[in-house]
Amino acid sequence: MKVGIVGATGYGGLELIRFLHNHKAVERIDLFTSSEEGVIFSSKFGHLVHIADTPLQKIDYGALEKFDVVFTSTPSGVTSELLPPLVGKGPKLIDLSGDFRLKDPASYEAWYGKKAAPLEVIQQSVYGLTEWNAEHVQQASLIANPGCYPTAVLLSLLPLLKEQLIDPSFLVIDAKSGISGAGNKPSQTTHFSEANESFSIYKTNTHQHIPEIEQAISMFAGVETTISFNTHLVPMSRGILSTSYAPVMPGVTEKRLVSCLQNTYEKHPFVRIVTDANSLGTNHVKGSNYCDILVKVDSRTNRATIVGVIDNLVKGAAGQAIQNMNVQFDLPQTTGLDVVPFFI
Repeated sequence: MKVGIVGATGYGGLELIRFLHNHKAVERIDLFTSSEEGVIFSSKFGHLVHIADTPLQKIDYGALEKFDVVFTSTPSGVTSELLPPLVGKGPKLIDLSGDFRLKDPASYEAWYGKKAAPLEVIQQSVYGLTEWNAEHVQQASLIANPGCYPTAVLLSLLPLLKEQLIDPSFLVIDAKSGISGAGNKPSQTTHFSEANESFSIYKTNTHQHIPEIEQAISMFAGVETTISFNTHLVPMSRGILSTSYAPVMPGVTEKRLVSCLQNTYEKHPFVRIVTDANSLGTNHVKGSNYCDILVKVDSRTNRATIVGVIDNLVKGAAGQAIQNMNVQFDLPQTTGLDVVPFFI
């Protein structure tokens, strides 16, 4: 396959290159830019010397139409204008931004503060939560890759909500991310002296992933819910840990919750159900496409604590995007992604 990447200079784009370089079905990778045409890619990222000694190319629709797959790893608000002319023109399109995730354009504009993509294009997009939507992903011409937080939250909650084992009316989600989740453009909050040795909350009750999570819960679990969701910045490079709290339905035990998760993901290679909290942490999935899930029930409060852990740049971005590509081309989902986590 011939693959094009738009937005390769971001962290998500770099991870796409890392995994696609070792993907047995990928023959060629071309890199496109809107602002740095002609720049030798490895001159920006020295770790890619002899891997990406090629110039960044200007975005050209004629060139992009000739690829088998085009990944777009750009800030939100870019692909809503960039991709519509390419839909249905040849390449499979996998968008890592948030521009096609929300089905309601008004909701997108309210939460993202940007103009939504054309409705007819949004309606054609398929939400690429691979473990839950592979059948539709396989037929899609445009995939809206899920956000990093929603991936960790949804994979850990959906089985329990779908089987009505936890109460969706009181769903509180506390999520934490490494700094790479903010992208590679420096800001005051991600500056080393601001972020190091500090733990902070951000976008309090206003994070743009709130409607995405609620929409997906309705889509896959058939449950309408309003969540409490807040995010925190942790002074580490990568990783997401989401902790959700929900009342357990009458008669439901911890063993039943664990069994539900195990049965749901038994045939899904990238979801691991963990029963020992000491074996759970961002280091256990770092650099990999795994999502680790833990559930415990507090008998005193009758509430479940449900934890999902991923690498935000892999399962939360590039890895899941490649997993979706594999599904589209009838390849094993693990192709190019079967790696051991970094751990340290």
